[in-house]
Amino acid sequence: MKGGLSISRRVTRSTTTLDRNSLTLPVEVVTEILSRLPSKSIARCHCVCKLWSSVIRSQDFTELFLTKSCARRPQLLFACEGRSEIHFFSSPQPENLEDNSYVVATNHIARSPRYYKLFGCTNGFFCYGANQGKNKAGIVTVICNPSTGQSLTLPRLKTRIRVEAESYLGYDPIAKQFKVLSVCDDGKEFHVLTLGTKKLSWRLVECCIRHYSSGKWICISGVLYYIAKEIRYSVESMVVCFDLRTEKFSFVNLLRRFNRSHSTTLTNYNGRLGFLMSSEDYYVTRSCKRFELWVLRDVAKHEWSRHVYVLPPVWKGVVEDRLDIAGMVGVDEIVLTPCFQRVSSCVIYYNVKSKTIREVGIQGMEAFQGKRLNTYLNYVENVKFL
Repeated sequence: MKGGLSISRRVTRSTTTLDRNSLTLPVEVVTEILSRLPSKSIARCHCVCKLWSSVIRSQDFTELFLTKSCARRPQLLFACEGRSEIHFFSSPQPENLEDNSYVVATNHIARSPRYYKLFGCTNGFFCYGANQGKNKAGIVTVICNPSTGQSLTLPRLKTRIRVEAESYLGYDPIAKQFKVLSVCDDGKEFHVLTLGTKKLSWRLVECCIRHYSSGKWICISGVLYYIAKEIRYSVESMVVCFDLRTEKFSFVNLLRRFNRSHSTTLTNYNGRLGFLMSSEDYYVTRSCKRFELWVLRDVAKHEWSRHVYVLPPVWKGVVEDRLDIAGMVGVDEIVLTPCFQRVSSCVIYYNVKSKTIREVGIQGMEAFQGKRLNTYLNYVENVKFL
């Protein structure tokens, strides 16, 4: 190709399904080159020709890209809630926290104007609830990829009675499958849908204990965890564990009943489930005195370990606004983020070992002043097509 690189494919037995005349480089080399591109470039390359589209859509390529993405510097994902749409931004998590610094948030894409509620993020995919649209009642679940801008509306959930539902997105690393668990608010119906199948459909899964989810959840190593209670208007009393491979439920009792689910965040503590909460009932403010962490040590024995981190006096001089607990980076740093976007928004890192507090300014979201801000740690780019 004049003025450019002509890429063609070397014909082998394993590659005869692709166009034999369009590449001069082996497909393995092309795959390696494409895997080094940013996700937005991948989305554009997908439209270049059928051959590139076939390579980019292959399972080998998407797994290679995800592996490389996980090995890179982890990112923060910000979801700004506007009046009618969601805006996604990402920025690298700062590596050197010796001094206060700034990072720049990069705009990804504005999402559906029909969004109803944000559910959360797993392995680069984001899950939220959306209104079906004009003249259609009810909420549907949408899976979107902030890196590529692609979204997929799941079939409407058909329940025995008319109820609302929460949807939790999990990833099974062994089967390499994404699954969505829908928890109905009547405490009795639970449905699962597997992404990537030819015909998307919900299937009913049995659960021996009626329970009501608090809406706080996380996926760790192929298991979805969420806080729940057995009586609707009581306090949370257990953790529900849903194994994505077997699609079976199990339950773990909490150390004690508590009613601070609003100020509690579920976190991945070195591969174990962690409950991170503040001494306050809702948001974290300058009057907060300590953080408390429960780590699930043994699921079968219902064993937990408890850690208490008392904040230093300098805390009051650092915090000016209401904060959310975003989670933990590793096992040493608690990350707190503003509840609403401000011109001077900062992410706060509290090191529980050194008892030091660092502020990292976030630039690039000034246009969304006053909007609700949700922050997700350890975001990775995923180019798998929905």
